Amino acid sequence: MTPEQTKTSEKMVSVKSAWDKAPTGQKKDNALKHYQAAEKAHKENNEAETNRCLDAAKLALA
Repeated sequence: MTPEQTKTSEKMVSVKSAWDKAPTGQKKDNALKHYQAAEKAHKENNEAETNRCLDAAKLALA
């Protein structure tokens, strides 16, 4: 695994943890959609798209 992939994996864990702790509601629902898109992009080895989706998920939770 490259350092960039490791960094992205750590970011996924961080965002997932934040999502798990978030209260139920519209923000959490929106963040889940972005997180699922990030998972799909990660499986396709698309680091840029994964990071974009993770950033969107984090923003949705804010």
